[in-house]
Amino acid sequence: MVPVTVDVDVACVALRSAGLVALPTETVYGLAADATDADTIARVFEVKGRPTDHPLIVHLGDAAWLPDWVLDIPDAAARLADACWPGPLTLVLRRSDRVLNAVTGGRHTVAVRVPAHPLASEVLLRFGGPLVAPSANRFGHVSPTTPAHVLADLGARLDPERDVVLDGGACAVGMESTIVDCTGPIPQVLRPGAISPEKVAAIVGAVAPASGPRRAPGMLVSHYSPRCAIELVDYLGDADRRAAELTQTGRRALVLHDPDPVAYARTLYDRLRAADDAGIEVVVAVLPPAEGLGHAIRDRLSRASGRG
Repeated sequence: MVPVTVDVDVACVALRSAGLVALPTETVYGLAADATDADTIARVFEVKGRPTDHPLIVHLGDAAWLPDWVLDIPDAAARLADACWPGPLTLVLRRSDRVLNAVTGGRHTVAVRVPAHPLASEVLLRFGGPLVAPSANRFGHVSPTTPAHVLADLGARLDPERDVVLDGGACAVGMESTIVDCTGPIPQVLRPGAISPEKVAAIVGAVAPASGPRRAPGMLVSHYSPRCAIELVDYLGDADRRAAELTQTGRRALVLHDPDPVAYARTLYDRLRAADDAGIEVVVAVLPPAEGLGHAIRDRLSRASGRG
């Protein structure tokens, strides 16, 4: 079994020895590797079962590192970084020559962020360089928000001789970062998260919805998916009625709902995993209003249901 630790020094030793570290961020647990080591990055793709053309997010220890990894920093990106970093915001910018093709899937852009979790920040600063850290789960499955989730998905695929899980408890946000593409004339929100589209617009003046080819993590139609089926409804009463119908036909059903969007986001992945563990066949999920954090919850539920 891969070791679980709270010791940042142990995590840094693993990273310097071409190991992988499942580390906590404020969003979800990431499977971290040295962003300058192509061989170790290849292991990230292998362990996750992730397509190699699917780009990775580069995690930085400080916003001051950004100029080394991108060609330029547009005004919109500078304002977003100043307002939201450290935090659950990823910026897509034109990559510098230092960024490996393995990180970007051959694209001319790179996704970067500065995480806010104290353990992630400490690891980055002590390690002294950038880390790739996609979610520490099998590709396309429900993202992990606790060490137990990581071990359930990847425990048998990690190497106990060189890899480690850094235990930072449950993630505070529980949902992947907002991704904003700042390479065009108007920033595009490619993936909603805790930093809402409304907040992004308030910072930069205007935003556009995602368009064009897939160029960031989490943009697949089907993603973040549990084994059970997911049905989406707009109202709790409809969810209760649908769950009752399913139960009458002999199917195990569960209603997923929380009037508090912060709590809904923080517990969503844990509740989906628990539904699978309990043998639930259908989760009937109530979509929150399309505002604030509700955008992100709706996005994840839609992709989890295969309707993204």
